[in-house]
Amino acid sequence: MKRVFWCPLFLFVCFFYCGGFCATAQDLPVDTVANRNSWNFGGTGTVNFSQVGLSNWAAGGQNSMSVLGILNLYGNYKKGKNTWNNTLDLTYGSVKLEEQRLRKSDDRLELNLKYGRQASSKWFYTGQLNTRTQVSPTYSPARDSVLSNFMSPAFILASIGMDYKPNPKLSVFLSPFTGKFTAVLSQRMADLGAFGVQAADRDIEGNLIPGTGERLRKEFGGFVNVRFRHEIFKNVTLQSKADLFSNYLHNAKNIDVNWENLLDLKVNKFLSASLFLHMVYDDDILIDVDRNGDGTVDGKGPRLQLKETMGIGFSYKFE
Repeated sequence: MKRVFWCPLFLFVCFFYCGGFCATAQDLPVDTVANRNSWNFGGTGTVNFSQVGLSNWAAGGQNSMSVLGILNLYGNYKKGKNTWNNTLDLTYGSVKLEEQRLRKSDDRLELNLKYGRQASSKWFYTGQLNTRTQVSPTYSPARDSVLSNFMSPAFILASIGMDYKPNPKLSVFLSPFTGKFTAVLSQRMADLGAFGVQAADRDIEGNLIPGTGERLRKEFGGFVNVRFRHEIFKNVTLQSKADLFSNYLHNAKNIDVNWENLLDLKVNKFLSASLFLHMVYDDDILIDVDRNGDGTVDGKGPRLQLKETMGIGFSYKFE
């Protein structure tokens, strides 16, 4: 992650080259159908269940039950050369182990708004706003403190650039002008410097001064967003989304990565299975680490974050 594998200058070159090319390209013919207002709404809802029940089981184990709900909604508009794409993704899961209280296993809320104006057959002038956060609090194992909460953190990206769409399966958005904002509305977490915001000041004895931590971290840089969706086999669909961000003002060579992959297997109209893999790397988010391997946390540092979920359950597609 420390090496430069793309350069912000590349984004500027692509942006101005594409803009110049598109400005000189012939306008596409626009028929009367394309000029009509056209809204398209739809989405999918999935509920996955998992349960383990044991009685006199010699090998041991625990009774458990888990539920994972996934909701994906979209509303797309097209009129002539103008497009407006909106998506809302919500994932929430809970797990109950024997003799333990109910715990949250997954929590994700993402809203994406994208406006585009067609410049040529495959390029669009584009503005995009993306917000990622969670719905409910996440507690420590002892439930004595809150580790994260709604809008603590929230990751907000506001971008202007060019969107390349060679076919319905692939979209590559290049933005040399992107503002990235990390919001931590909880003052307690902001004072601790959670999620990369500036921690609170300290007094002469080294104690944190409550209320002095910054709740908003601002960055400016280049952004690449790649979205891919393809039915690789009948009723087996792969969806992949990769976000890359470089902060021009601080360590531009360190790339923030957010990569999501979903493999969806449709059994029939109502039954489905899914495998989700999420990878995150952000130099500014420090993770507790055990440097000497003795089982005790002795420091913090940036690390590759991984999350994987798999489930089988009920699914319904509506339009």
